[in-house]
Amino acid sequence: MKKVVILLLSILVLSEVQAQDSLAKAKKSKKDWSKAGLAYRPKDHLLLQIGYNHWLNEPDSIQDHGLPLAYNFYLMFDFPFKGNPQFSVALGAGVGFDNKGFEYTYIDITGQKANRLSFMNVKDTNHFKKYKMVNSYLEVPLELRFTSNPEKNMRSWKGAVGFKVGTMVGAGTRGKEFQNKANTTINDYVLKERSKRYFNTTRLSVMGRIGYGIVSIYACYNINEFIKQGFGPSDIRPLQVGLTISGL
Repeated sequence: MKKVVILLLSILVLSEVQAQDSLAKAKKSKKDWSKAGLAYRPKDHLLLQIGYNHWLNEPDSIQDHGLPLAYNFYLMFDFPFKGNPQFSVALGAGVGFDNKGFEYTYIDITGQKANRLSFMNVKDTNHFKKYKMVNSYLEVPLELRFTSNPEKNMRSWKGAVGFKVGTMVGAGTRGKEFQNKANTTINDYVLKERSKRYFNTTRLSVMGRIGYGIVSIYACYNINEFIKQGFGPSDIRPLQVGLTISGL
């Protein structure tokens, strides 16, 4: 019995020694990123995004049509951490455009018929064959970034989380090709109407993305409501999911 105990203790001691040796080797082989050469790493990056613009909590009565797309363009300035340049903070500014198409719909964006943003079903009367709404923003994004190899920034895995603050600079609808209820063209003209009065002009969003090299997948969610309370469908919050092209 004593021999068995001694044997087990010897195995445990040997295992502990090997574990400590392996840990020491791992620490020794771990790269000291604080000494990474970042002389050729760019400090500013053009960030381009195209995404699917989905409205969460959208009422079933609203009839969407086509592919709703969002386009974002930002110039970002990247500031790596001195202690570990795998991490960095990026601040920038840019513009965003949200597009959404509708079918058999007229949006009373100016409030001519009622003091609210109304989405009217006009399937059984005269309507536009093509109809969409566009909202444009000036935005300031802030990101916390990670790159697996800051020395080879264009050939490494990357991720980012952050938020952005925006202000709506324009909102409008565009209808093209006026038709009757039988979908026969009455007049091929374009109707444009513009008004921001029923929208929350301040946009607060959280965002994240992950990818490799210059390509990543991103998601962005509106924290606050899209339309002012009491002036249209309640609690609509846009969610974007799409692709990012960036020098990050």
